[in-house]
Amino acid sequence: MGAAEDWQARVVRELADTKITVFNPRRDDWDSSWVQSIDNKQFNEQVRWELDHLERADLIVMYFSPGTQSPITLLELGLFAQGAAMIVCCPEGFWRKGNVDIVCKYYSIAQVDTLDEMIHRIKCLAS
Repeated sequence: MGAAEDWQARVVRELADTKITVFNPRRDDWDSSWVQSIDNKQFNEQVRWELDHLERADLIVMYFSPGTQSPITLLELGLFAQGAAMIVCCPEGFWRKGNVDIVCKYYSIAQVDTLDEMIHRIKCLAS
């Protein structure tokens, strides 16, 4: 929704010296005025791209930034909690941290408190 820091860019920078391929859903040409409808071609393509790449990923990482609501990330956590390898970063201050904590514990999803920790874990998995 545009309120969170561009944490994906930071992760990409930090992983530049690894052999990891990152699927990043952020787009420079995203237009928030697009009607969020299955009938809107650009919107439909974006959502389908995200779902396709979440399905293809060997590891899904999610960051729930304090001060945001992250409804799509919450939806995707629910969709992929069972069966996908995941690392979730949900610092204190995220409005639904309790829900995220319970889902992660219930499905044995790795959870960290900071972006630095998340990046460290990704690097450890890559080596």
